[in-house]
Amino acid sequence: MHLHSLPAQAGLPPCESVTGAAPPRLRPYVIGYAGFRTTGDGVPRRRVLPLNAATVIIDFAGRRTVVTGPRSVPEISAQADWRHGVTVGLSPAGVSALFGMPMRELAHTSAPLDALLGPRAAELSDRLAAAPGWRARFALLDEQLTSSLDPGADRDDLVTRAWWRLQRPTTIAGLARTLGVSTRYLELGFRERIGLPPKTVARIARFQRAVHTLISPSARLEAAVACGYADQPHFNREFRAMTGLTPTQLFAFVQDRRAPARLPFPP
Repeated sequence: MHLHSLPAQAGLPPCESVTGAAPPRLRPYVIGYAGFRTTGDGVPRRRVLPLNAATVIIDFAGRRTVVTGPRSVPEISAQADWRHGVTVGLSPAGVSALFGMPMRELAHTSAPLDALLGPRAAELSDRLAAAPGWRARFALLDEQLTSSLDPGADRDDLVTRAWWRLQRPTTIAGLARTLGVSTRYLELGFRERIGLPPKTVARIARFQRAVHTLISPSARLEAAVACGYADQPHFNREFRAMTGLTPTQLFAFVQDRRAPARLPFPP
């Protein structure tokens, strides 16, 4: 799972989280699940980070459900007052199969889940809130998504495959050669389907890989630089552009989070 957002200010209590992987039949569509619970008083603003995926957020405390799309710049949101709930990461094929639209329509924006799913959104939120724990909630998501997804031909089309490959280190030119198309073909396909150009997708993926290395208690900034940045100044510039923070500030934020517990997905 990628890191979707952080508190917009330092010094707040950490957010407890637990993650779960989707089963094989859902993995073309679902990147993973995460449960979260914040502590403390007040309604903290959130710093939403650049992401390549769409994220469904269901908040049990405020009964707020929203879908955030892929974005290439950070955003400080006073509306992102999520306190206790669950998130679901969706690939481009997942957005198409669940909502019947290309991910491009969600790029750089958000939408209420009920505007996309209708009454099913409130029913899902109520059932998740009533479930007796995270293992049961993830199992319920597995069941509900399996029944709700409308698999289409785009689960393994060229643009979808290119999007998945860009989540790992690669070059756009090398990817185009591997797929037997031109870089221009990829750019047009990503514009139509993803809403972000291939180079931006690759840039965000590199950033998220670097953030992931910083979450470990033994993490060092040098390990994040080694995720594909040319040198320390390049790393510093990219992190400021992606977060509005220095690498040291972001490091302090992610180290303040409690390490997520990882549940095995139920059989």
